Amino acid sequence: MSKSLNIALLGNPNTGKTSVFNRLTGLSQKVGNYPGITVEKKEGVCKLNRTTKAHIIDLPGTYSLNASSMDESVVIELLLNKNSKDFPDVAVVVTDVENLKRNLLLFTQVKDLGIPTLLVINMSDQMKQKGISIDIPLLEEKLDTNIALISTRENKGLALLKELLVNYRQLSTDPTIALESIDQAYFDNLKKTFPNQQVYKLWLVITQDVNFAKIDRNRVSDATNFKTQSEPHLKRMQQKETVKRYQFINNILKEALVIDRESATDLRSRLDRILIHKFWGYVIFFVILMTIFQSIFDWSSIPQDFIDSTFASLSERVKSTLPEGVFTSLLAEGIIPGLGGIVIFIPQIAFLFFFISILEETGYMSRVVFLMDRGLRRFGLNGKSVIPLISGTACAIPAVMATRNIENWKERLITILVTPFTTCSARLPVYAILIALVIPEGSFIGLNYQGLMLMFLYLVGFGMALLSAWILSKTLNIQSKSYFVVEMPNYKLPLLKNVGITVWEKTRSFVAEAGKIILAISILLWVMASYGPGKNFEEAEQIVTANHTELEGEALSNKVNAYRLEHSYIGILGKSIEPVITPLGYDWKIGIALISSFAAREVFVGTLATIYSVESDAEETIKNRMASEVRSDGKPLFNLPSGISLMLFYAFAMQCMSTLAIVKKETNSWKWPMIQLFGMSILAYVIAFSTYQILA
Repeated sequence: MSKSLNIALLGNPNTGKTSVFNRLTGLSQKVGNYPGITVEKKEGVCKLNRTTKAHIIDLPGTYSLNASSMDESVVIELLLNKNSKDFPDVAVVVTDVENLKRNLLLFTQVKDLGIPTLLVINMSDQMKQKGISIDIPLLEEKLDTNIALISTRENKGLALLKELLVNYRQLSTDPTIALESIDQAYFDNLKKTFPNQQVYKLWLVITQDVNFAKIDRNRVSDATNFKTQSEPHLKRMQQKETVKRYQFINNILKEALVIDRESATDLRSRLDRILIHKFWGYVIFFVILMTIFQSIFDWSSIPQDFIDSTFASLSERVKSTLPEGVFTSLLAEGIIPGLGGIVIFIPQIAFLFFFISILEETGYMSRVVFLMDRGLRRFGLNGKSVIPLISGTACAIPAVMATRNIENWKERLITILVTPFTTCSARLPVYAILIALVIPEGSFIGLNYQGLMLMFLYLVGFGMALLSAWILSKTLNIQSKSYFVVEMPNYKLPLLKNVGITVWEKTRSFVAEAGKIILAISILLWVMASYGPGKNFEEAEQIVTANHTELEGEALSNKVNAYRLEHSYIGILGKSIEPVITPLGYDWKIGIALISSFAAREVFVGTLATIYSVESDAEETIKNRMASEVRSDGKPLFNLPSGISLMLFYAFAMQCMSTLAIVKKETNSWKWPMIQLFGMSILAYVIAFSTYQILA
């Protein structure tokens, strides 16, 4: 009979906890949010042996059970709530060999909750390099638990870890320290009042300054009456508890851990002197960015061309093989081109996530955070603002959520408001197709023009975020002061499995979420483009034939389709906004794409793909069709002035309703998302207008 275990993975940040999670679950994982809050929830499934399956939750990184953030409160809430479906049968605390002393504080706290707790010591492959040796049997005896010494990089020790998890019932649940030694009278009174409750659980409920949404308090709720003690006294008792735990840990590690500093190599400090140097650190970061953007264009061109031509051929094949009718037209002119407009950018998006994952895996991203903190403070941002701004290159939604780590409200609010200026992956499809259309191929001192343009767009977005932050810091009347602390993880070679899983999960999520929106909008656009009111639409063929007697064959057919599209419902909508967007260098078709892409920026390309497929029966790729578009004066629609204008419009406009929704949730007000929407839209219009008028 198959058994199932609930396993909670806990650990300090940068201990390799996520690597352990990835090794155990592989692709059998999913990412969501905890109900009612925006903290990420990662869970997966692992088969421990033939009869035992594990449901594993990768909890947010936490230094201790003394919560100071929403992430940490999620951890405590789960560990205190036995009624939760995710309450662990066994807790696995992941530590790393170099920071064992600090990591063990969390282990002792979790074990004292009476939960069977297993200790994992990760990064064992670095022990020789760091001059570290550990007496595992002695450490197991002193900590009264089982220990798995593993290396996720070399895939060692995971079989032992699975075996220990299967036999978790053998783990001791005895506490590591006696709380009574902190204040005998206080804890004796607590035990008398609640004889059937765990003392440490009561103590955590009393001392936490967080709102536990799901803890079954019953009699435990009355424990908060023990706050009759003054708050300073409780704080002193917490400090005494921490001291007691470190005394316990120090006494154990004196015997079980040996560090030979002379045999350790000091690569980290040598690299740090270069990578976070006041001058060379910025130069190196700039070169890395330039390399990334060059590669995104160069490496993805071959698969993109293949995808582009494949979808064009598929659309044409559907037209030629299926009987004529509404369904065939919808499939060939609506759904296939719309989906093709997003699938074509999978290579570029995958490469972007690949590079970001590499930077995070190596430990370099933390150096970037530290490096950029020096300059960000003058713009009114906390150093922690760098994390949302950098993660915004993937998506603004989780980036806005990441601002919860910023304790100061003013700095958090400013970060929320300026983060959408950072170029997200949803803008990448728009930039990619426009750059390919209007920026010539070629290079300057070995640097690809198109890659340079893409990098410029990323930098101009980041620059506008900084300028906006500076303005907001001067205008928002909120007094505040805060400090920035960041941990520098060890440098390490990226674990390819982690990189692969990250690329797969992020790309799949992007395509799945964008695909839903694009499919719905593609169908709506096809309906609006395929039907229209009045005789101009219904009698399009007769009208065009009468006015253009010189045309015949395919030329006549294309002219009829173009006339019919212009007088369809979507054409009427586009024509109505054309006077507003003409000064920007756009026509009514681009206007339709601007409106539809408010749902999601990447819909822009899919919208034009659908419109042009309805308009033309020719077997052409979306890129070729856009390149052949001409104005009434015969000049190309997508030229350098209109292309640059359109790219800058997308660089600054708030065209993502999902981001607006998450900003409303994080600020608990519609005021700030409305300021974002109108402020960014006006700014985008003014800059796009000025650019086109200057370049045209």
